[in-house]
Amino acid sequence: MIFLEIKTAAKKVGLNENTVRYYCDNGLVPSVQRDKNNHRIFDQEAINWLMGDKRMREAGMSIDDLKKYVDLCLKGQSTIKERYQIIENLKVKAQRQLEEAQKRVQYLSKKSDIYKKGLNNKNEDILNPKKW
Repeated sequence: MIFLEIKTAAKKVGLNENTVRYYCDNGLVPSVQRDKNNHRIFDQEAINWLMGDKRMREAGMSIDDLKKYVDLCLKGQSTIKERYQIIENLKVKAQRQLEEAQKRVQYLSKKSDIYKKGLNNKNEDILNPKKW
């Protein structure tokens, strides 16, 4: 079995060492082990937890929800329904955020088009709200 030190584990999953320590200290990497010098060491299962944590955070999951999710995972198959609901709720939230972002992009695209036209109008700054 291969064990990685924190620096190598962090690099492997694309997190900084402080984040890895935080995740470990907060129970988000339940399989992390310690060596004889009390340094964290990571086997493949611990790396899997780190990758899962990272992906869930990237998907917008809060630390509190991630803690609940990890706890449910540790309880096994009987919690699949609860974990599914957490993922569904996160997906709905992400969909709302995407729709809001799309509205912002549409607004900014229209505004950008107006500014492009305004660049050609050398006589007056019609784009300045002061002039409206």
